[in-house]
Amino acid sequence: MDVYLKKLEDELKLRKYSPKTIKAYTVCVENYLKAKRSNFEIVDVNFIKQYILSKINAGKSSQTTNQNLQAINFFCWNVLKYKGKIDIHFAKTPNKLPIILSRDEIQKILSEISNEKHKLMIVLAYSGGLRVSEIINLKIKDINLAELIIHIKGAKGNKDRITVFPEKLIIDVEKSIANKNSNDYFFTSERGGKLTERTAQKVFKNALRKSGIKKDATFHSLRHSFATHLLENGVDVRYVQELLGHANIRTTQIYTHAMNPAIKKIKSPF
Repeated sequence: MDVYLKKLEDELKLRKYSPKTIKAYTVCVENYLKAKRSNFEIVDVNFIKQYILSKINAGKSSQTTNQNLQAINFFCWNVLKYKGKIDIHFAKTPNKLPIILSRDEIQKILSEISNEKHKLMIVLAYSGGLRVSEIINLKIKDINLAELIIHIKGAKGNKDRITVFPEKLIIDVEKSIANKNSNDYFFTSERGGKLTERTAQKVFKNALRKSGIKKDATFHSLRHSFATHLLENGVDVRYVQELLGHANIRTTQIYTHAMNPAIKKIKSPF
């Protein structure tokens, strides 16, 4: 089994998949091979179908079952070099609206953060629509204060993109980067090196709890809120798509449902 998993890891690295995806795919395929027990080199579509059904019957989410199927497909086609068709459809994912924080709620969260570095991290994530992985990997050279832009490098799907930087933060950022090397991470831990995703998420979670806001918001809600507030300000959805780095416009359009101003103006007949 280890030989096949090593081949899988190598194939994923060659295609420049992110470390997170490599780990997730490896776990999925490892569990699949453990369930198969033997004849790893043989692709049994019916076994794969039954394996995916077992995930669904166990109450796993659509996202989890789909990731398992994606990982197994990749393994069969790229490691085992299977040329046949794996005729198994992906599970339909629920069309859930993202959790959006209002501008006032974001200000409440910020007011609960006493550490200036942590507060700047939350503000920057919101004001540029950054994922938690992008904020911790941000380097000083990635922020262009003259042009008010942030260059996100090697983001999801190993893509680069440009997003906006708020003019209000220029002085705070200049203070933060004084006497630092351009190759240094913008947000560093007390022990040196970049912050971990877990630390960044914990900062947000603690501030959310202290603020008394009852929404099931996460660090990623800052990115959702960034997109929604831009649309509310009249920014074209295609520009928002570019700032977020979405490959498909339909992914961005979900925010138009979240902020729908026409619905908000309707009063209940009660």
